[in-house]
Amino acid sequence: MNQVMKTKIIDVCNKKIEQKGEQVGLSFYAFFANKNTNPQMLMQVATWWIETHQLDHFEKATKIKKMVLDM
Repeated sequence: MNQVMKTKIIDVCNKKIEQKGEQVGLSFYAFFANKNTNPQMLMQVATWWIETHQLDHFEKATKIKKMVLDM
């Protein structure tokens, strides 16, 4: 996953946490627009989320943020 995507994930997590609190959950779709404008990046993030880390469909934003920061 490239640095641009990592930054976007952290930004989205921060925004969701700010809006809804520390317990907010999200899926990897939260990092993409409703239109599939970047299918390669979508698949990279989906693979990271589903295959590499075997995460549930919804995970806490705080957990995802920490995982990306630790990469």
